[in-house]
Amino acid sequence: MQVSRSVSRTTARLAAAAAVAGSAVLVLSSPAFAHVSVQPDGTAAKGGYALVNFRVPNERDNATTTKLEVTFPADHPLASVMPEQIDGWKIAVTKSKLAKPLEMHGRQITEAVTKVTWTAEDKGIATGFVQRFPVSMGALPDDADELVFKAIQTYSNKEVVRWIEVQENGAEEPENPAPVLALSDAAEDEHAHGATAEKASDEAEDAEAAAATTEAADSSGGTDTTARVLGVVGIVVGAAGVAYGVLAGRRRTPAES
Repeated sequence: MQVSRSVSRTTARLAAAAAVAGSAVLVLSSPAFAHVSVQPDGTAAKGGYALVNFRVPNERDNATTTKLEVTFPADHPLASVMPEQIDGWKIAVTKSKLAKPLEMHGRQITEAVTKVTWTAEDKGIATGFVQRFPVSMGALPDDADELVFKAIQTYSNKEVVRWIEVQENGAEEPENPAPVLALSDAAEDEHAHGATAEKASDEAEDAEAAAATTEAADSSGGTDTTARVLGVVGIVVGAAGVAYGVLAGRRRTPAES
């Protein structure tokens, strides 16, 4: 009877452990949720220029990402947009006429980049991998806190995911949110540059002072060396004089006797 109860308890424990293990496998095997996003390489300050990376993960187990289309904001057009070349990807830049020309370095810009398209020349982004698409852009607007870039991701099986939904204030994150680039205040960036310039100035002054000290030390060292040489010469001459006097005295003593 006791043996039967022991077997029953063991069986129950094994069943419970199997259930826990099964649920853990389901959790671990569930795909991680990720979005197409944009992040600056450093900071993206208002009114300045920045290098940003459009980060594209591949969320499909049965297809690769073969194309990315990024639409640039029409309400804040950027006069300069230059994507970096990426091995294995073909890049197409689309420009459009501006309703209102932009001022850049003393000249008017009548057209701006409205879309950049990356197309894989081979297999593209494989399952479980992330690809970054760097773009240099500016001048960033000084009257906005963020820029919204709508993106379209295309897979090798012809599936298309539109990352174009704009999140409203206070609302939950949409299913397919558009990439958003947060802009920092220009004052903070200028303060950082000012601190860097001040530090460089201090370092230059320190280097100049160190050089002066070294020069003085070298000069002092030269003077000390000269004095030491003259001292040694004096000692040698004095010793020679003493020796000469002793010899002369010895020579005079026999003659006098």
